[in-house]
Amino acid sequence: MLHELLLALVGCTGDVFIDADEEDRRLGFKDGSRHYAQDDPDGASSDECTFRIAPDLQFLRPSEREILERLLRLGFYYRELDRFALKSRNLSWIGALQDSKAVVQQHSVYQRAVANGVTEVLAKYRSAVLTLEKNILADPLPVLAIVTQCLKQFDLLLPPLHALVREVESKKLRGGKLLNFLHERSHCGIPELQTWIQRLLWQAHQVMYRQLSGWMVYGLLQDQNQEFFISRTQDEQAKADIDASEPPANKSKSGRGTEDANMIDWHTGYCVRLDMLPDYIQLPVAESILFVGKAVRVLRNPSASSSLTKQYSFSGAYEGPELLPKEEAEKIGSLLRELQERPLFHKLSFERSIDSIRTIAATHLWKLVVVHADLVGHLKAFKDYFLLAKGDFFQCFLEESRSLMKLPPRPSTAEADLKAPFQQAAVKTIGDEDKYFSRVTLRMPLLANSGLPPSQMEVKQRSSIDALSDIAVGPSYDGWDGIALEYSIDWPLQLLFNREVLAKYSKVFQYLLRLKRIQLELEKSWAKAMQRDRRESRGRQKNHKKDDPKVSGMPTWRLRQHMAYLITNLQFYIQVDVIESQWNLLQERVQASKDFTELARFHQEYLSALISQSFLDIGSVSRILDSIIKLCLQLCRIMEHQDATSSSTAAELDQITEEFNKKSNSLYTILRSSKLAGSQRAPFLRQFLLRLNYNSFFESTARGALNVIRPRLPSASTTLH
Repeated sequence: MLHELLLALVGCTGDVFIDADEEDRRLGFKDGSRHYAQDDPDGASSDECTFRIAPDLQFLRPSEREILERLLRLGFYYRELDRFALKSRNLSWIGALQDSKAVVQQHSVYQRAVANGVTEVLAKYRSAVLTLEKNILADPLPVLAIVTQCLKQFDLLLPPLHALVREVESKKLRGGKLLNFLHERSHCGIPELQTWIQRLLWQAHQVMYRQLSGWMVYGLLQDQNQEFFISRTQDEQAKADIDASEPPANKSKSGRGTEDANMIDWHTGYCVRLDMLPDYIQLPVAESILFVGKAVRVLRNPSASSSLTKQYSFSGAYEGPELLPKEEAEKIGSLLRELQERPLFHKLSFERSIDSIRTIAATHLWKLVVVHADLVGHLKAFKDYFLLAKGDFFQCFLEESRSLMKLPPRPSTAEADLKAPFQQAAVKTIGDEDKYFSRVTLRMPLLANSGLPPSQMEVKQRSSIDALSDIAVGPSYDGWDGIALEYSIDWPLQLLFNREVLAKYSKVFQYLLRLKRIQLELEKSWAKAMQRDRRESRGRQKNHKKDDPKVSGMPTWRLRQHMAYLITNLQFYIQVDVIESQWNLLQERVQASKDFTELARFHQEYLSALISQSFLDIGSVSRILDSIIKLCLQLCRIMEHQDATSSSTAAELDQITEEFNKKSNSLYTILRSSKLAGSQRAPFLRQFLLRLNYNSFFESTARGALNVIRPRLPSASTTLH
């Protein structure tokens, strides 16, 4: 009977110790749907112990029967755990992958790792049973107590492991969820059970570390079953849309399709799956892992259409400097191997190692973008053209195109009409010394694909905001207000200059060009009005008439001077106090930093500072400035085309003057408020207000306007009288 017991302890029942479920199935008393046959490796583990003592053994005492039933439960747990291990480690589905018609159910690699740990436990159990068999054979009078003594340690080990496996199977735990489950169960009060659960967790972590190595060393995502907390997003449709919209000729010549695919791959191609992220790995650490993998993909696979294209051979092989040196990749691998070899997961050591790896990847990516791709030069080009730092070029361009812009733009030829003055201005002011000018293209995005009349252009512009919720977009005052610049960017500069960043640059450019245009209009209208006034003055002198200030248009000139003064000071504040100061700060930060993530953050802060300090994100200020620009344009048209001495023109001038005074006073009142002038969002705002109000003119007029709007209430004594 002891030999039958030894066989039952390793899951093999017979005549003395039987499997009740198998007996019932064999005799046909029930279908056995709750349990599975012993030779079915794919069956799920059972909850209830089905090992029984044969009913015809009547000579056993109750105490012996109780001991045997407790030992039989160990054999039952062994068999169920062994079934789980066989099922999870079954790799027969790999061969079925070659059959395209076969429906293949791939098992979890994390469950397979746990099954490896379970196999280690069962191996120790079998070893104890073999030792027990030797002791029984060596003892002439073996007793049942020997069996109990040898296997008592497994009474505390196999039942909890069986319950653990049952929960894993019933809840279908996989990936990070399985890691969370094992991590929670590893905190228990039974030392030996805790040791073995930690061993199961170690086995599962081996899979995670192999996936981390593939991702952080080679940039490869090895996750066929979608169990890793880094996953690929569903961007196939976005890539398909790009491929469909891009002509084949452009793809073959410029590699634009590849660059767009790389940009999508970097910005939205991969993400952190929160449902598969273990609770003991913080989200910032997971984001660092995500960044490292994407950086390694860029460093190991530089695009042939990038700024490094001169370092490619005719066969397409990259022959330039090694972007990720072999010793650095080996260092990353060694840091992960050190973590992998640890018997226990140590959170602090894991985070320190990931941070060290992130620093390595960020440093080499910084070198790629700043040194190899000439980031500073391209940033300078953005400043020159999008931020109007080349003022002589845009002054010349606006003068060359001034006569064209007096007419409404034609939707079909607007861009082509602007190319001639744009190129003429470049020949006169830039020449061939600027290698970045060839990347700049003038566009009319609101008119390129539409035939809308000018009356509907404002509606079209408002609907095309380019996902810029933090920038207040004001109404345009003519059809040419939608002029935009397009800059050709090579990979890997698209890591920094994505569509959102380019849209912000474009909005700032349109705002600055609007101010530049209205400043030029005020100057030209003044010059034309002066010529007309000199002719009229000479005519009056011939007729021996004295000059009358009302007739000579002094109120008009005074209003034009006030407008030009406000626009000029605003331009000076934005160009010098905002753009130049922020540009100098950005240059210092770029040179001092060696980290790509810091570089990206500095560039975002640079753009945000330009927008906030130029008041583009304050709707009230933007609306007031738009109204002032429209008033300036109305005055310029009156000065050029109408007679200032007529009664209708005088009334219109009075209305423009009154409206301008209201708007300028409102602008000054908002800007000098403590919420803006006293905050850090605009550190040079006080200087702008000082230049604007150097003789207290704006302050006195603003106070007078407030007194007119809110007259002082009469006193009680006056009311009584």
